[in-house]
Parts: sequence; C-alpha cells; structure tokens
Amino acid sequence: MGLDLNLLVPLDALLQECSVTRAAQRLGLSQPTVSAALARLRRHFDDELLTRVGNAYELTPLAEPTAQALGAADRVFQTRPTFDPARARREFTLVMTDTNLATFGQTLAGLVRDAAPEVRLRFQHNTPQIIRRAEDHLQTVDGMLLPQGLLAKVPAIDLYEDRWVCVVASDTVTPAPPTPEQLAARPWVLPYHIPTKDFSALHQLRVWGIEPRVEIAVENFLTMPYLVAGTDRVGVVPERAARLFPAACGTVVLELPFDLGRLVESLWWHPTYERDPAHIWLRKTATEAGRLVAASTAETYPGTPHH
Repeated sequence: MGLDLNLLVPLDALLQECSVTRAAQRLGLSQPTVSAALARLRRHFDDELLTRVGNAYELTPLAEPTAQALGAADRVFQTRPTFDPARARREFTLVMTDTNLATFGQTLAGLVRDAAPEVRLRFQHNTPQIIRRAEDHLQTVDGMLLPQGLLAKVPAIDLYEDRWVCVVASDTVTPAPPTPEQLAARPWVLPYHIPTKDFSALHQLRVWGIEPRVEIAVENFLTMPYLVAGTDRVGVVPERAARLFPAACGTVVLELPFDLGRLVESLWWHPTYERDPAHIWLRKTATEAGRLVAASTAETYPGTPHH
C-alpha cells in the first residue's frame, strides 16, 4: 500500500521540527492529531523516524534521506516560471550563525519586507552537525552562510568580508603583545570547533605554531564574552561579532603579533535552485544585503583598547 499523501505535510513538519509539540504548533493542529500521524508513519516505514536522545529527538538514518526528498519535492512545487516579489507568497529558509543573523539577517529581512511583504524568512541556527553535512543539508534549505572555500562543487556568492580576532578578559591585558608560546599555554574557547574541517581561524593559529588547548567549544559567537570575562581564556570570533559584545562585558580585542587572516562570508545553495526565478531574486537581494553590511563597518569596537 502506498503512503497516504495527506501524511506528507505532518511528516515534513515532524522531520524539520524533531518535536511533536512544535510540529503541531507549526501546522495549527492538536498534539494528539500529530502523534497519531507519527504512529501511522512509523507503521508505514517500519521505522521510528524520530528517536529520543536525552531530552530531545533525533532523526533515524531512514528519516534523514526522507527529509531531503521532501525538501526537494517542496522546491519542485514552489518553482514558478516568473517571480513577482510584490505579490509572491513564499518562504525562504536560510542557515546562519548568530552573528550572521544579527548583521546580515537583519539587513536582509529589511530588504525583503520592503520589496516582498508576503514573503517569509525562516532562519535556522548553524551547528557543527550541519557544517559537517553541509552539502546534504543544502537539499533541504534555500541557502547557508558559510566561509568562502569551505565547500566544493556547490554554487555560492561572496557577501562581505570579516576577519578573525582574539578576545581576552580586560584584566589580563599586558602592555606587550603576548607571544605565541604564552597564548598556547592558555585555555581557549573555539566556536564551531570541527577538527575535520578546514576552519580558517584554527588553521591560522597552527600556522603560527599555536595548537590551542580547547577548554570550551560552543555553537555561537555572541556568548563569547560570558565565557572569557574574568578568566585566563582566549576566544576567537569574527570581528563583527566583537562589535556586538556589550560595552561593559569585561573583554577586549587582543592585539596579536600576527594576523589570523580574512574571513569571507558566502551564501551557498543547491544547484537545483540555479534557474529558479524566486531564488535568483533571493540571491540578488542577499547580494545587496551583503553590500550594505560591508558598508556599515564601524571604526572601533566596544571595549577595544586604543593604541
């Protein structure tokens, strides 16, 4: 017996939300109704689809390709020969970090609201798990913001530049810049610590002979001051993230005896979107948002010492 097509909508919501409660809220249905749909889906696939791990649910190995297939099917049905932003009703899903959201995401949302009032943006938080499987995840979303050079054989456009900086507690700053040996002896906080990926900040540290002793790994940038202030830890973040730190957060940007290198933020998308008029419009709007972010560079950073 084939799958009841009425179950495709709750299946999609369940696989995206990994929660019966959130899926029910998203669909405007009762929790028992969605639970019953999940039970029918489990019987059909002879698979749990969602399994409890601690206090959360994760997709089973069967559910992951199912989610990708549903995403591809959704793209097919959303595609139109033309796209009029002033009248269009469509949702675009983009994956990005907290800093991307506070800078680029905010700017993009303003442009979209002005040009396409019925278009909705859905922002998903980037995680190491998504980065590790970025090319697969692109099958289920409209785009991901990741550093230039991180993926191969996937279309992308460069949006704006940033650079990696180090932050330390303000009460640990000394008149002379620390040596690489002194830095290597301190504990580090590294966001998106993925040893198997060419994470450019980590690569640059190793070029200068620093193999950081990672004491804390986090999945965001804006929590950095709360993990560094009042400690001997060293954190690494994009410069734009440091500008968003509270003025009295107890951290400063560290003057280093070497450069950690440039960071080019790029928008990546699945090749099947290449000729989609709606996605072409999204890319043009994202390019404009990136230009505006690049033009808004501040001269100083909160808490940065002047030399």
